[in-house]
Amino acid sequence: MEIDVSRGGVRAPGGWGVLVLLCLAQFMLIVDITVVQVALPSIGADLALGREALTWVVTAYTLCFGGLMVLGGRLADVLGARRTLLAGLALFTAASLLCGLSGSGATLIAGRALQGVGAALLSPAALAVITTVFHGERRGRALGVWAAVGGSGAALGVLLGGLLTAGPGWAWVFVVNVPVGLLVLAALPAVTPAVTPAVPGRAGRVDVPGALLVTAATGLLVYGVVTAGEAGWGAAATLLPLAAAVLLYALFAAVQRTARAPLMRAATLARRPVISGMFLMLTATGLMLGLFFIGSLYLQHARGFGALETGLLFLPVALAITIGAQAGGHLVPRLGGRPVAVAAFALTAAGAAWMTMISPETSPYATLLPGFTLAALGIGPLFVTATTTTMANVPPGENGVASGVINTFHELGGSIGVAVASAVVAPSLAPSAAGIGGFVSGLTVCAVTAGAAALVSLRLVPPGRPSGAFVGHGHGH
Repeated sequence: MEIDVSRGGVRAPGGWGVLVLLCLAQFMLIVDITVVQVALPSIGADLALGREALTWVVTAYTLCFGGLMVLGGRLADVLGARRTLLAGLALFTAASLLCGLSGSGATLIAGRALQGVGAALLSPAALAVITTVFHGERRGRALGVWAAVGGSGAALGVLLGGLLTAGPGWAWVFVVNVPVGLLVLAALPAVTPAVTPAVPGRAGRVDVPGALLVTAATGLLVYGVVTAGEAGWGAAATLLPLAAAVLLYALFAAVQRTARAPLMRAATLARRPVISGMFLMLTATGLMLGLFFIGSLYLQHARGFGALETGLLFLPVALAITIGAQAGGHLVPRLGGRPVAVAAFALTAAGAAWMTMISPETSPYATLLPGFTLAALGIGPLFVTATTTTMANVPPGENGVASGVINTFHELGGSIGVAVASAVVAPSLAPSAAGIGGFVSGLTVCAVTAGAAALVSLRLVPPGRPSGAFVGHGHGH
């Protein structure tokens, strides 16, 4: 069956089978954001990687995933969703095998970057297939399942990371994707309808320069922040990449104003709901992955926890994010986005402040775990608020672009958050380090950031309840 999306599409038979396969593929992408966190100390020990390299093991994936996601969505429009989906899944599966077989940090980081490129092709194309195959109430149910997969992926990722690292070894964190990816690759072509490109012919222009510029700019920003942990914020090794990042962001803005098919329309980016959504998504994801990064290294580096115990300790945290997101889905339509965002950031700040009470004398089960769980309950509603307040307040013709921008900032926020956390905790990860002052400083930065974000949200987040019935759960949540 062929579906012409320019004519509204038709209902494909066996749609729920398609949904199961697509959700399985999306589950791999989301798991790979959190599964690595628990394995970081083991990876560092086996491959002799320092703090900077371990930071890139996390950020190379989220950087390429976020920086190229809008481009991936555009390619799905131009080349066809099924073709882009299969290409992305094949690349992600091959890159997962490369990561699992890595014998050096350089190979692992390169594999993680390729995983991110594959994810950037796969995720928007899969969502395009879902919205094409399902219609009416069936589409709503399908999107609900899609959103739930993100939450379960984040929760199970930390547990899976602990089980695999403590069992067959950290390489299986990546190798486990290979049989799943091959299974989905073999089954998808038979049940997924071919989709006529939504932007056929010469109209299907792709802003490759824009995608490369925003990805390179964010990569330089992350590199500068990570370097600051060792060289200091005033060193040339820190300032030069940060300055280059600013220049590339400025060049990206100029390209977007002149491009015939810009990656991100300036008029859309200038809208207050979109700015609000970008801020909420960037900060929430940065806090989430930053806290996971600090917590994992503290438990295994400073307290001697094993990978499995760390994964089990993090499981309530990941579940709290999912519970918070579900609560946000009920509260935002009733109370509005602004009070939910302010309260959520305040809750996150309180949780992070609780986490700063860690010490060699106190149990992580009395400090790190309850504080992180409280912070996670605050982070969950922020994903919902970011998506809902944005999509309910932009013109219908800009929904696709706005959604792509918000999802992009979801991944880029993780890259920046981990980079900042890595730079701040650096003193406690040095070979001759004594004490946990760096970990406490990192948690303090998270608490202050969340508190400041609550104050910003008082003015930035649009007031009132979102119009219409739209309630989004954010990319991956």
